[in-house]
Amino acid sequence: MFNLFRKKEKNNVIGSPVKGKAVPLKEVSDPTFAEEMLGKGAAVIPEDGKFYAPADGEIGMVFDTLHAVSMTTDFGAEILIHIGLDTVKMKGEGFTGHVKAGDHVKKGDLLLEVDLEKVKAAGYDTITPVLVCNTPDYASVEGIGSAQVNAGDDLIIVS
Repeated sequence: MFNLFRKKEKNNVIGSPVKGKAVPLKEVSDPTFAEEMLGKGAAVIPEDGKFYAPADGEIGMVFDTLHAVSMTTDFGAEILIHIGLDTVKMKGEGFTGHVKAGDHVKKGDLLLEVDLEKVKAAGYDTITPVLVCNTPDYASVEGIGSAQVNAGDDLIIVS
C-alpha cells in the first residue's frame, strides 16, 4: 500500500540491429567485449549485411572505418554497435554508411551495409557486440540470451 506513490520502473528495449543469432557477450572471443569492459549488452552473429537503428535516438559517431556506430537513445542509453572483431583493420572496405553524427534516427532506420562475405574472406569474425556503454546509469542491463532474432526484435532490456 505504501508503494502507491513510488514511480513504476520502466523497462526500455534495445532491438537487434541485424538479423541473426543473438548470443551472450561472454561468447565473444574478444575479452574487451566478453568481460563487459565497455558495458553490458549482447551480441549477434549476423546473417545479413544490413544493420539498422536498434532504438530511436541520435547518432553520436560513425567511425571513419564504418566498423562501428555509437548512438544515444531517446531514453538515454549510450549504445555502441561494433560490427565484427578487428574489422577496423579493413579500413572501411566492404562497409557502406547511411548515417552521420548528429542524425536523429528511428528504430529500424538503415545505419550501415556490410559485405559479410568480404569480412569473412579477410579472416575476421562478423559477430557484432551491442553494448550499453553507460551501464552504471541503470539498475539492470540484460541481454535476452541465445535466440534467433530479426532486425528490430528485442535484444537488450534496460531498466
